[in-house]
Amino acid sequence: MIAAPAIHPGAHPGPVPEPIAEAFARGLPLGGRVDATLRDALRGALDRPGALVRARLAFDTAKAFALPKARAADLAVAVEYFHTASLLFDDLPCMDDAAERRGGACLHRTFGEGQAILAALGLVNRGYALVWGALGGLPPRRQAAAGAYVEACLGVAGLLSGQSADLSHARRGRPRPSPQQVAAGKTAPLLRLALVLPAMLGGAGAVEVRLLERLALFWGVSYQILDDLKDLRCSPGATGKTGARDLPLGRPNLVVEIGGAGAARQLHRLLALADQAVDRLVAPAPHLAYLEAICRRFREEVAVLDPAVAPA
Repeated sequence: MIAAPAIHPGAHPGPVPEPIAEAFARGLPLGGRVDATLRDALRGALDRPGALVRARLAFDTAKAFALPKARAADLAVAVEYFHTASLLFDDLPCMDDAAERRGGACLHRTFGEGQAILAALGLVNRGYALVWGALGGLPPRRQAAAGAYVEACLGVAGLLSGQSADLSHARRGRPRPSPQQVAAGKTAPLLRLALVLPAMLGGAGAVEVRLLERLALFWGVSYQILDDLKDLRCSPGATGKTGARDLPLGRPNLVVEIGGAGAARQLHRLLALADQAVDRLVAPAPHLAYLEAICRRFREEVAVLDPAVAPA
């Protein structure tokens, strides 16, 4: 077993800005009308925010496209609430049956499965409310496009479909998607939401949207390759979550399917494609240069996790 690196794919240099962490912790009202057990369960989720990678991506992209700070923060928190809810669902006994997440007991282990499900639904509901609030005052056509994009990322043809493919991967009697296809459906949608939705609200052009879409896909599949490596090689305590789940659960794992050398080649290719997409974005728009720093951090994580898969 090896220790997982402290940084995360897509992480930015330096700590998460306090306003984002505070907005995540306080963005869901938990007043007296909320049942005490549900309030405690939600508080347990909100008090362990993780690295807030997607929130930071959404916030920085919103700023890059000149959205007001309050609107940028709402989008950032919404994306992170969607992500946190997906983890609460993912950890349930009917899915990955995990015991640990973000360095502590999974919510269903502390409060029961029912409360974990309700907490996840509460986060999803609040995430949608924050998104719809961020859409206020925008031109109707831009609102409609953004709403449709949210559904495309999170709905039955997006994240839900990707999660279903992950769960049913070991089932026989039907064509199985490749691990890359599962990652594109399960891991990429929230990165797409973090990168593309703020850009759409800020009036990004079609070329920028298309390049950000591609970048999210490259990062999403790359992240899944790293996650597959961690699942096989990292000690449970090093990652802050229950590991070694893919093999016993029959879940897709690219490293298992094509081996370490094949995974390395795939990761090289994806990181090179991500670099190309970033170069094309930044050349005409220097305000998007923060994306270059993310690429550098991603490469650093690859090198820390396993030098054998680090790009030359």
